[in-house]
Amino acid sequence: MAVITVIGLGSMGLGMALSLCRAGHRVIGCDLRADAAKSLVAEGGETGTPREAAAQSDVVVSVVLNADQTEAVLFGAEGCAGTMKHGSAILSCATVPPQVARRLAAKAEALGLHYLDAPISGGAAKAAQGKLSIMAAGTEAAFDAARPALDAMAETVHDLGRVAGAGSAMKAVNQLLAGVHIAAMGEALAFASSQGLDLQRTVDVISASAGTSWMFENRAPHVVAADFAPRSAVTIWPKDLGIVSTIADDAGLPVPLTRAALGQFEAAVAAGWGAEDDAAVTRVYARAAGLTLPGDS
Repeated sequence: MAVITVIGLGSMGLGMALSLCRAGHRVIGCDLRADAAKSLVAEGGETGTPREAAAQSDVVVSVVLNADQTEAVLFGAEGCAGTMKHGSAILSCATVPPQVARRLAAKAEALGLHYLDAPISGGAAKAAQGKLSIMAAGTEAAFDAARPALDAMAETVHDLGRVAGAGSAMKAVNQLLAGVHIAAMGEALAFASSQGLDLQRTVDVISASAGTSWMFENRAPHVVAADFAPRSAVTIWPKDLGIVSTIADDAGLPVPLTRAALGQFEAAVAAGWGAEDDAAVTRVYARAAGLTLPGDS
């Protein structure tokens, strides 16, 4: 049994913490929201502040929103890295630019800590089942130190090498495709609506045809059901596709599809749908053409 701290108990972090509990580890959850850990405590987990929890832990799993939050919870004024035991491990799971991952890894190593650049994919359901895909890069010692957490949280751990940053780069590839596919799903459903097609029938036909994608099959039913409760919120995509765009700019690489999708998610945020499920990007297309979607009055 390992002692593992999970910082950030949103839809992903909570599921990961619950998976760790079920694997028999002692799990301490940390979140700014007082009620975020209720489900964790009900499953035998504990709560605490990051600094106090990290001081007791073999592994700290950071599942916060972005690079700024990651650096703050680890190395800020109230950051936990300074209280961690020598030789313990940090798993950094937020989507960040590769250069940030490398910089944070160097900070951790200077404190005698192991750092695994370990972005995650799979969604809240797979997080709760311990079946995430983790794109990891770091030293062999970092993998070894993090192994109890990796085994409990992931169905697949992709070892992307010994240097932090490769995990974040691979996650950016994934997010490029995922964001473009969600935007394409919204465009396709709006196009179907413009042609008078029944949207449920459209989902059935396209899901069995060459034009389908995992994102189409997963998100299009949300639109048909007018169910925009956030499994993955619209606001994630301006951040993640913004990271992709910045990385591409640095490489001198044009990414027109990424930028087109980014613009649609930014429009959805501007329209007030940022906190809704990312399938709500469909509304951007529909409203531009005066189309009515399921659930519209």
